[in-house]
Amino acid sequence: MFKRLTKATLVAALITLPLTACEVTKTEEGEMPDVEVKVEGGELPEYDVDGPDVDVSTKKVEVTVPDIDVKTPNDPDYEDEDPETPPPSGSGS
Repeated sequence: MFKRLTKATLVAALITLPLTACEVTKTEEGEMPDVEVKVEGGELPEYDVDGPDVDVSTKKVEVTVPDIDVKTPNDPDYEDEDPETPPPSGSGS
């Protein structure tokens, strides 16, 4: 399969390369053809669509949210857990 894919890629490259290497110059102005079109009004098809019955309701639910304490270097009881980590910039240290 790999050989087939490689051959297909090579063939595509060989076909594409000459097309991208050519120079095209317009030598004559083009013109739209004179066309007369006569149409009569049409009709859109009609559809009878029965959607599903959907019951949309709400209910009150209590969710327990964990309490998280965040200490910053500006807090008086801040303790750096990793002394190797430099303090954040702008902390005055």
